[in-house]
Amino acid sequence: MLLHLCSLPTSVTESFGAAISSLNAVHLTDTVIRRSKRMMLDTLGVGLLGTSTAVFSKALQYSQFFKSVERSSVWGGSGMTLPPQYAAFVNGIAVHSMDFDDTWHPATHPSGGVLPALLALAETLPTQPSGLDLLLAFNVGIEVQGRLMRFSKEAHNIPRRFHPPAVVGVMGSAAASAKLLALSPAQCVHSLAIAASSAGAPMANAATQTKPLHTGNAARRGLEAAKLALLGLEGSQAILDLESGFGVFYSDYSPSELPGTNDGCGSGFRWVLEEQDVAIKRFPAHLGMHWVVDAALAVRAKLGASGKPDLCKVQKVVLRVPPSRYIDCPFPAMEHQARHSFQFNACSALLDNQVSVNSFSGPQIDRPALRELLAKVRVENPQDNHPSFDKMYCEVTVEMEHGESVTARCNTFYGHWRKPLSQEDLVGKFEANASTVLSQEAVERVVDFIGNIEKCPDCTVLGSYLQMSRPTTHLFREHLG
Repeated sequence: MLLHLCSLPTSVTESFGAAISSLNAVHLTDTVIRRSKRMMLDTLGVGLLGTSTAVFSKALQYSQFFKSVERSSVWGGSGMTLPPQYAAFVNGIAVHSMDFDDTWHPATHPSGGVLPALLALAETLPTQPSGLDLLLAFNVGIEVQGRLMRFSKEAHNIPRRFHPPAVVGVMGSAAASAKLLALSPAQCVHSLAIAASSAGAPMANAATQTKPLHTGNAARRGLEAAKLALLGLEGSQAILDLESGFGVFYSDYSPSELPGTNDGCGSGFRWVLEEQDVAIKRFPAHLGMHWVVDAALAVRAKLGASGKPDLCKVQKVVLRVPPSRYIDCPFPAMEHQARHSFQFNACSALLDNQVSVNSFSGPQIDRPALRELLAKVRVENPQDNHPSFDKMYCEVTVEMEHGESVTARCNTFYGHWRKPLSQEDLVGKFEANASTVLSQEAVERVVDFIGNIEKCPDCTVLGSYLQMSRPTTHLFREHLG
């Protein structure tokens, strides 16, 4: 038996550095390409819509104080540029500003910290990367997040202590940026180490305007980590191996090496995205809300089988959901709380027969009919309802004054990885979101670019499409004063 000798990584961290550096387009599979294209298109759409939000406006005003020779595009802003790390920052904030971006299992929002960093970086490079370069770097950033989350069983549950995009997201951004910069394995290791020192954000800031900053900071700090590593800055070469390294985030941290990708030094590399697809949201709220909304819509359909249901006669609404404090919000007072409220989303669905972008406006939140219905809601946490996006369910029961009781249960909502959005509906979501900002021509160009990204010689043209705004673009120019 012949043994092939090769230089193998000697630690988990070194294996990640080697894989980030050596992965190439040949490793991309049809499934990974198809799924990552969907993620990219959805991320661009929710990011463009997110430029209408107050949190984006504040972040943009702050970022305009900073100047540099290198400039990168702000999505939706005709001719507007910022230093690349701040373009990544504000565009990343826009992506998560409405909690409308993709969600993975174990729980995180994988794309928002990666794509804004890559597009900002690509515009500053002396040689423009191709669409295939962008696609590969994006998947490297997604892969690193997926691998890191599998080092802990705790990570499989709905988060309680910290927001995952601020932890694994910054690592994914650093890995993706390192890939686009073509860093060496050692430099990739240092990129991860530097990024780890910017990781972390407490869940106490969920349901506030600060939560979107977690994604913006992941994009910005990951990009900065890779550029610092390029300049020779070094960090711990065992950052992923140590309990005092990345292990500080998980009490059950158990890291393992990333399989090799070099010919003769490992075989059978398989992407996490190949095995685990993402969820694409139909409306802008925490992923858990999608179960409760689909169950509530089913109840409403049963109540209204012979006409429009008279919800004034509702005596009690019971929600059977998994335990999770930060999405158990009985009386939300503002939009970010409403996006994280089982109660609000169930009642909105019962009243309106839908939940949409407009559901989270001030007038909708404050209307008397909604407040009256919220007062009738009770939440139960059955023992068999686990706080995991892969295992949870939602059951809604509505009891009427005359004794009628109707129950519906949702095990898997439309948009979940087990029941993914059709391509037609995904493109429809993008077009609806992007057309609030971009011209029709730009919307069509972005769809075509992402659909054929692996054939595009220059990925930076995407940035120009993302700035082809409509003559009367929503509130963008008002944000600029």
